Amino acid sequence: MQDNQIRFDDGAAYEDFMGKWSQLAGDTFLQWLAPADGWRWVDVGCGNGAFTEMLVQRHAPAGVQGIDPSEAQLAFARARLVGAPVAFELGDATALPYANGAFDAAVMALVIFFVPDPAKGVAEMARVVRPGGSVSAYAWDILGGGFPFAAMQEEMALLGSTPIWPPSIEAARIDALQALWAGVGLVDIETREIEVERTFSDFDTFWVISQTGPRVAPRLAAMAPADVALLKERVRARLPADAAGRITYRASANAVKGHVPT
Repeated sequence: MQDNQIRFDDGAAYEDFMGKWSQLAGDTFLQWLAPADGWRWVDVGCGNGAFTEMLVQRHAPAGVQGIDPSEAQLAFARARLVGAPVAFELGDATALPYANGAFDAAVMALVIFFVPDPAKGVAEMARVVRPGGSVSAYAWDILGGGFPFAAMQEEMALLGSTPIWPPSIEAARIDALQALWAGVGLVDIETREIEVERTFSDFDTFWVISQTGPRVAPRLAAMAPADVALLKERVRARLPADAAGRITYRASANAVKGHVPT
């Protein structure tokens, strides 16, 4: 969440770049998690509120506390959830400013690989959840090729532009998530893979959105115009359009859930 090289500070840009992907994966994740209505939640690394909004709309929470290191993202989240039982504040995943057992559930949606010390972040989630409560997360399987814009990243690497990945990229693997949850004493641990796909109206729409990510924009700016044009054609070749010109792209995430011991 606090890596200086990868910061999401534009809530509106994040919505197209990653917020919609987050909700696609979040849909499957929430069905699997099957939480009860009326829970008190903490959404760690809530960003622009994409996943928070899903909690509010689908599970009638008693309240949701969102926390994130980007004030710009939080401003977008507050605007999208006006009137909802939600509060947002600036903060750090490894030092949550909440009392022990304050929540029924803690969740990290596409966040754990940004936390410099994932084990400490998971321990903090477990600390602020009541005995018997839920601790869960899902994250793109970047090392397994599951990142939504993997094709873009791979082609940039072939042109000599080294990818910038989150600081704790290994934490999103299934075995790592299992170990992290077990390592802080959580029980009833389960993991699963989530596969999603998103359709863009045409390649140019995909191309514009793919350039807005904080991993990509500064690298593109440093490339020669001819290399950018070559990159665009190489990515286009990897994403054939259907008869209507639409581009469909697939991504995969890993998810984990467990409970605080009673």
